[in-house]
Amino acid sequence: MIAPTHRLRKHADYQLVYKASRKQFARQTSYFFMLRQPAAQSTPAHGAALEGPRIGLTVGKAMGKAVDRNRIKRRMRAAVRAQLPLLTAPVDVVLHPKPSVIDVDFPTLQREVAAVFRAIQQAVDRTSGVTRTPAPAQ
Repeated sequence: MIAPTHRLRKHADYQLVYKASRKQFARQTSYFFMLRQPAAQSTPAHGAALEGPRIGLTVGKAMGKAVDRNRIKRRMRAAVRAQLPLLTAPVDVVLHPKPSVIDVDFPTLQREVAAVFRAIQQAVDRTSGVTRTPAPAQ
């Protein structure tokens, strides 16, 4: 299970991400993301939860029967949990897996999620003006 501090839970949060971003595409998933503003609007109890990334998954009924949808969600949650350290920015991400996720081997799915997270982190770094300096060569 993804930690509650790293999950999108409310419908309104999903809607904000959809409105603030454009659909991006990867091979096995499409995704939306939005950089959150500083935690000034949140209460102190929620301040710590809003510092890192939050991830939401959507798997509609068009993806198959409940057994297939639940399997897709389990696989996606496991891949997200493994690759979550790649995201450090306070960003909200909504992932829409494609039906082919059910047949893809798990290491490929993990690489796909890692590529999506790296692309999001790079986009956020570009828009916020953060430049990461490479480690000095030894």
